[in-house]
Amino acid sequence: MKTLIVYYSRTGLTKKIATIISEALKADLDEIIDNKKRSGPIGYMTSGRDAMKGVLTTITHAHNPKDYDFIIIGGPVWVWTLTPAVRTYLDQNSDALRVKKVAFFATQGSSGSDKKFEVMEAMLKVKPISTLTINGKDFKTKEYISKTDTFIAEVRK
Repeated sequence: MKTLIVYYSRTGLTKKIATIISEALKADLDEIIDNKKRSGPIGYMTSGRDAMKGVLTTITHAHNPKDYDFIIIGGPVWVWTLTPAVRTYLDQNSDALRVKKVAFFATQGSSGSDKKFEVMEAMLKVKPISTLTINGKDFKTKEYISKTDTFIAEVRK
């Protein structure tokens, strides 16, 4: 089964999880690039506002999801929802993704992934075969390793 890991990462934590999953599944990795500047304090504040309002953005990415059987989509939780970059990816590729096997993963400070996954599922009209949530504390305690391993085992079934 040809697998694609698609992710957006502002700080690098989501990229870390995407890379682990990609290496374990021998999957292609596709980083979503948000063409809007989101760094620094002002970028952080406007990012949260854009996420909360469901704003779309201009993105670039390398792979066509139509070329894959299984797509795992991930990104951070911003204001209890998905980032504008992930929302835009889902919006632009929803027709292709609706007929695929999908799974979702999220990194978050402490909460919000359940709402984020609900939005993603509603946008695609597809239930994910599995979801993974990594909290900020999981990076400190290294719990992200066992959580990611469990997710990988689930999606391999």
